[in-house]
Amino acid sequence: MEGAANATTTTTAAGPPKRQVVLYPTPGMGHLFAMVELGRAIAARGLAVTIVVVDPPYDTGAPGPFFAGVSAANPSISFHRVPKADDLPPVASKHYEALIVEAVRAANPHLRALLAAAARPTRPAALVVDMFSGAALDVAGELGVPAYFFFTSGAACLAFFLHLPALHARTAASFRDMGEQLVRVPGVPPFPATHAIHATMDRGDAAYGAFMDAAAALCRCRGVIVNTFRSLEPRAVDAVVAGRCAPPGQPTPPVHCVGPLIKSLEFAEGGGECLPWLDKQPKASVVFLCFGSLGRFSAEQTRELAAGLEASGQRFLWVVRAPPGGDSEDDPARKFQKPPEPDLGALLPDGFLRRTRARGLVVKSWAPQRDVLAHGSVGGFVTHCGWNSVLEAVMAGVPMLGLPLHAEQRMNLRLLEKELRLAVALEGYDGGIVAAEEVATKVRWLMDSGGGTALRERTLAAMAQGKEALRQGGESEAALAGLVDLWMTS
Repeated sequence: MEGAANATTTTTAAGPPKRQVVLYPTPGMGHLFAMVELGRAIAARGLAVTIVVVDPPYDTGAPGPFFAGVSAANPSISFHRVPKADDLPPVASKHYEALIVEAVRAANPHLRALLAAAARPTRPAALVVDMFSGAALDVAGELGVPAYFFFTSGAACLAFFLHLPALHARTAASFRDMGEQLVRVPGVPPFPATHAIHATMDRGDAAYGAFMDAAAALCRCRGVIVNTFRSLEPRAVDAVVAGRCAPPGQPTPPVHCVGPLIKSLEFAEGGGECLPWLDKQPKASVVFLCFGSLGRFSAEQTRELAAGLEASGQRFLWVVRAPPGGDSEDDPARKFQKPPEPDLGALLPDGFLRRTRARGLVVKSWAPQRDVLAHGSVGGFVTHCGWNSVLEAVMAGVPMLGLPLHAEQRMNLRLLEKELRLAVALEGYDGGIVAAEEVATKVRWLMDSGGGTALRERTLAAMAQGKEALRQGGESEAALAGLVDLWMTS
C-alpha cells in the first residue's frame, strides 16, 4: 500500500495537475475488486484516484499481488491504508455486514484527516463510497466534498435497498417469519421473503439496522453509480430513476449505470494448472464450478456435488474449498477469515479423483475465474450468483446454473432466471442440500440439450449488449464520461 496523496491535484510530467477522486470501498474482496475497476475507468479519463482501504477486522488473506499489479499498471491510482480498529464495539449480529459498518464508522477520523489534507489547496472532486460506507457521508458533508455511492450489485438489488424502508413500514414481521410470501419491489420480479438479502431476514438484528441506515444514506448523496448496464436490467433501472423505489417523500439521487465493470487482470496466486488443462479440452465442453471468495459448502453438499458431476459424464473444472467450521455461522469475523486448504482425500467420495481424472480437474480454494470463464473450452458455469461473477459470466458469454449461498445471491438468481432468462436454478438450494441427481440432470441439460443451447444464445446476446454499452458513445461509457466531466469542472 502507498500513502495518501497530500492534495486534490496530482502533477504529471506530461501536463497540468489532475483533479482527484477518492474511492472508499468497504472491506471485502468482491467490493474492492469492483471499486478498483471503477478507479481504472475514472483514471483512464484523466482524473487521479486515491483508493482508501480499511483493514478488515479479520484476516482475509487479501492478495498482495493484486494491489501491486494495480499500482504498477495504473500510475494515476494510489492506495491509502487505514489501520484496523482494535476496539470495535460488539455487534448483536451473526452477519458480517454489521461488523463492516462498525469498522467503517471507526475509520471516520482517518478519512476526515485524509480529506482535510487533500482539501489543500482545492477539495477533492468527489468521494465515492461503498454501499456500507454511509457513515462517511457526514465526513464529506463537513468538508464540503460531494459524496456519491458506488453500488457494486445490480439495479434490482439497488431497488430493494431503496425500497426497504417502505417494506419495513408495511408490516411488523421479519422476512424470516414471512416464509414464501411474495415481496414486491417496483421494477423487480416478485420473490419469496426467504430470498431477501440474507442479512435483512431478522429486523431485530443489527445488520438489518445497517441496511435501513444504508437506504436512508442513499437518498442523501449526490448520485448513485451502479455496476450494471441499462439494457441488462431496464425495468429495475427505470423504476429506480422514476423514483418508484425510494420511500415516500424521499428524493432519488441521479443514477449512473456504468457497467459492466469486471476485473481487468488476475493477480492472485494459485490455480496455475487451470488454463493449461483447459487448453487440452474441446471447445465449450467444460462446466466450471466456482462460488466466490466466501463460498463454502458443508462436507455433505460437497459430496453431493461430486457425485452429481461424476454421474453427469461431462468435463468439469471445480474449485473446492474447505467446509466452514462449526462456529463460523455465529461469528461474523470468522466468515471472512481465510479457510484452511481442503483435504480432498477426506472430503470427496472415495475414488472420485481417480475415476474422473480423464475429464475433470479439481483445484483447491482458488482459480483465476475471469480467465477461466473467458477460455474457449468453458461452456457452462455453476455459480453462487454473486454480482461480480454474474457480470464476468455474461461478458464471457457463458450460461449459468445458480446455487446461491448468502447476501443478495438468491435475489440475483431470481432475477436471472425469471426475468433475464440467463440462468437456471439448481433446485434444492433453498432447502439446505442440492442432491447429486439434480446436479447431474442440470449439468447434462446445460451442456448437451436444446434448452442449454438456447440459454447460451441468450447469454451471448447479453454479452453483445454489454460490449455495446461500453463502446465509445455507448450507454455506460456516456454515463461515466458525463460524470467525469462534471467532476473535472466542479
